[in-house]
Amino acid sequence: DKSVSAQMVSIEKFALPTAGHYSSRPSSETDAAPAPKCAAIPRVALVVIDGWGERAEEYGNAVLHASTPVMDAFKTDAHFAVIEASGLAVGLPEGTMGNSEVGHLTIGAGAVDYQDLVRINLSVQDGSLVQQTALVAAFDAAKSGTGRLHLFGLLSDGGVHSHQEHLYALVAAAKKAGVPRTFLHLCMDGRDTPPTSGAGYIEALETKLAEIGYGEISSISGRYYAMDRDKRWERVKRAFDVMCRDAGTCETVSAGCVKDVIEARYKAEEKDEFISPTGLVADGGIADGDVFFCFNFRADRAREMFECISVKPKFETECVRTPAMCLQMTRYSSAFTSPTVFPPQQLSNGLCETVSKLGLTQFHVAETEKYAHVTFFLNGGREEPFEGEVRELHESPKVATYDLAPKMAAEPVADAMVREIEAGTHTLVLCNFAPPDMVGHTGIMEKAMEAAAHTDACIGKIRDACVKAGVALFILADHGNCETMMFPDGKPMTSHSTTAVPFVAMLPSDCKLKFSRKEGGVADVAPTMLTYMGIEVPKEMTGKTFF
Repeated sequence: DKSVSAQMVSIEKFALPTAGHYSSRPSSETDAAPAPKCAAIPRVALVVIDGWGERAEEYGNAVLHASTPVMDAFKTDAHFAVIEASGLAVGLPEGTMGNSEVGHLTIGAGAVDYQDLVRINLSVQDGSLVQQTALVAAFDAAKSGTGRLHLFGLLSDGGVHSHQEHLYALVAAAKKAGVPRTFLHLCMDGRDTPPTSGAGYIEALETKLAEIGYGEISSISGRYYAMDRDKRWERVKRAFDVMCRDAGTCETVSAGCVKDVIEARYKAEEKDEFISPTGLVADGGIADGDVFFCFNFRADRAREMFECISVKPKFETECVRTPAMCLQMTRYSSAFTSPTVFPPQQLSNGLCETVSKLGLTQFHVAETEKYAHVTFFLNGGREEPFEGEVRELHESPKVATYDLAPKMAAEPVADAMVREIEAGTHTLVLCNFAPPDMVGHTGIMEKAMEAAAHTDACIGKIRDACVKAGVALFILADHGNCETMMFPDGKPMTSHSTTAVPFVAMLPSDCKLKFSRKEGGVADVAPTMLTYMGIEVPKEMTGKTFF
């Protein structure tokens, strides 16, 4: 539970085919070059270097210490910029290192696909949270019904399942909307936060409620009970029965004194995660006709309790309730029909889809380690090829760690790119070079230098083929890695980095377009390529062209 959940399908679940060619056209048509519908559209090549940041410091920098004459020359002989590939630039929380999945999603979409946590954070900051259609409907339902709203979720600043700032904003919004009473049913954390930190979170919440002048803490429960995900229904029932208790089955704890309840539990050896479900407001249980809203943004540990309240309990209980409306912060399950404040975003009309819709063909090639990235992720989470899309896979070396084979399969990938550029069949040809990232993860500086040098030489092959064929070449990295191989104390760094990455555009000599700026984000690459090609940039692409 300690990692921020990503809004994507795990690459481990992506079924890799065997090495070879794959096409969206019938096999009988694969070898024949169809007549392009837009013959005047110029051809382009896209190279995504995996794990190659643009960093000026020499210390621990495998890119600077390697022999990279091709990439070096682009800084003066081509259009060159430095673009962000981490944090908000790829939809992650600010300061979070980028990764290959979100990098390729953002590159392909030409837009930032914000993770749920970031989307909600931004909506709180800009005030748009209170304008969300489902939330407005929930407030209206509460006001026109029993006048009672119940907010359920994890009280924490861990940012893994929820965030206390979201709760604060919701309480303030409910008051502003005129909902008569709002009850809070709080799960105590102790897993993504220290085991006895809950008293501090409760104290901060009670201070905030006093400041707002609104909101009642109706129940508390350790997440062990209220946020199970393994169908341990006997645990869920304990929290459910307290949340849905009849009026008068508990005494009301005075405002500002809930922290005392928590600290008493600590003395009884109950840590946050395992605090027994406890009612705190005499008439604060969920009743028929009330409105129920789960404010957790992560689905896995919100799903069971939400189903028990919004659909029906999965156990025998005398506390069955029929709320007037149930609301989920994000979509917890496609089986739930309850409204969602932040429904899933659908990526559409990205680079590859746009090319396909024009009746043009394209070629994608990578080695095993990064095949999903130039197909599934680059195509916006779509497994099937677009019409006219041909794919080619090359096997990564069968070694324990890639410092044993630092060149990996970069050369076969480059040779495939050169072959297709020379053949002239496809309007768009693209590839990924894995060595800088995969060898960078080993933490071995010398091998990372070898990987960078070999990748540079492979890019040189593609550059020469593009020059000869009059094809525009665009190059960028999906995130940083091998430019930061060591910590200041000399220990190896094996993770990705937050370093910005290079963006190169090498255009035919007769092209008059020029970069209008030197900085941006990876979402700007697809709009830049389409602008060069003379193709209208789809409205879904929120990235900005460099031309």
